[in-house]
Amino acid sequence: MTKDTKQYVSWFRHSSPYINAYRGKVFVILLPGEAIAHENFHNIAHDITLLNSLGVKLALVHGARPQIDEALKNAGLKADLQEEPHGKTHHRLRVTDVDSLNHIKQVVGKMRIDIEALFSMGLINSPMHGADINICGGNFVVAKPYGILNGIDYAHTGEIRKVDSEAIQKQLDNNNIVLLSNLGFSATGEVFNLTAEEVAAETAIALQADKLLIYSHDAGILDKEGVAISKLSADQAQKLISEKIAKGGAGEALKNLELSVRACRAGVKRSQVISYVEDGALLTELFTRDGIGTLITKELVEQIRPATIKDIGGIMDLIQPLEQQGILVHRSREKLEAEISHFFVIQREGMIIACAALFIHDNHTAELACVATRDEYRNNKYGQAVFEHIEQKALEQGVKKLFVLTTKSPHWFVEKGFAEGSVDSLPLEKKSLYNYQRNSKVLEKTL
Repeated sequence: MTKDTKQYVSWFRHSSPYINAYRGKVFVILLPGEAIAHENFHNIAHDITLLNSLGVKLALVHGARPQIDEALKNAGLKADLQEEPHGKTHHRLRVTDVDSLNHIKQVVGKMRIDIEALFSMGLINSPMHGADINICGGNFVVAKPYGILNGIDYAHTGEIRKVDSEAIQKQLDNNNIVLLSNLGFSATGEVFNLTAEEVAAETAIALQADKLLIYSHDAGILDKEGVAISKLSADQAQKLISEKIAKGGAGEALKNLELSVRACRAGVKRSQVISYVEDGALLTELFTRDGIGTLITKELVEQIRPATIKDIGGIMDLIQPLEQQGILVHRSREKLEAEISHFFVIQREGMIIACAALFIHDNHTAELACVATRDEYRNNKYGQAVFEHIEQKALEQGVKKLFVLTTKSPHWFVEKGFAEGSVDSLPLEKKSLYNYQRNSKVLEKTL
């Protein structure tokens, strides 16, 4: 096996948990006109096709701003751009008269046909050979006029009244890719020019999408040194927005931050900004641990933090019922006090609702222990959150293998990527303390 083949096999194996996790999930992807005009768009289409083949439900929203600008220029029409009147975003909005609208409809119609043709390509030497992709569209976006604001008549420029999420969901459930544009339709039969960003945000919100993926020129949201920020909370993103506005900033980064925060705060689980210039950015972002762009998420209100001696009582209240059921090994107050520096907790209104501990051993091995969540919060993914936090801490400390001993919850850990191990594979100090009467399963995960 060649080195390249080994790397491919390793990558494919490590991507399998993501493949399983994404199957059946709803992703909304924003493709600005610049992305569609870029030479890498063919590769992006191939990557999107792959997601569809893996069972991801996809709604694509394409923009057309540069294509519209060029069409209007060729027709001798001047682009009339005004500041967004409602203050929802900090980018300019096109005033759309009748002549402009006719050209916009032609541009968007042609782009739609070209996109559908690209996704229909199935030549033997094409990455989409045998994919059998179905693209569908419709009057899913109901729009209304902006009207006259600050003395400016926006004419056929509109805003969204409603996204027909039920109709879109039916198409997604039939394994169709839904293609939306920057055009919306009114109950009176009028066509309105919208922004693709608004269509993407409102579609993701209406569908309560698992992800909103935003293509941009840059490799995500960049810091002051021009390096992509890997992860932001909605609050951190909002702070960046305020800083950019204070400096009189505008442009793509600000627009994408506003779009992401708007979606996350309205129930979209994650927004991710990636580059349309970078070949394979979509797959790298979705199927590798570190990704390649910027992830923006509305984090848990309850932050995960290291436990302190003051948390002993709360941790004992949390784990004692599980100890009585035989799920966890009994820990005395004295033992907890001695081990408290290894614990992490989630606290809600003064109450510890979840905890876990990390014990580092030799040879880059660590134990995940005492994973617990209060009964009333079991369905809120707090256990998942504290587990992911522990896993990240282990990685930061150079841990290569994580193991856990469990009697009641092996399936939960297997779902998190653990596989059955043996007592003989435990570190020597842990192996010498193994309780054969309790007969816990040994589960291991390579990080």
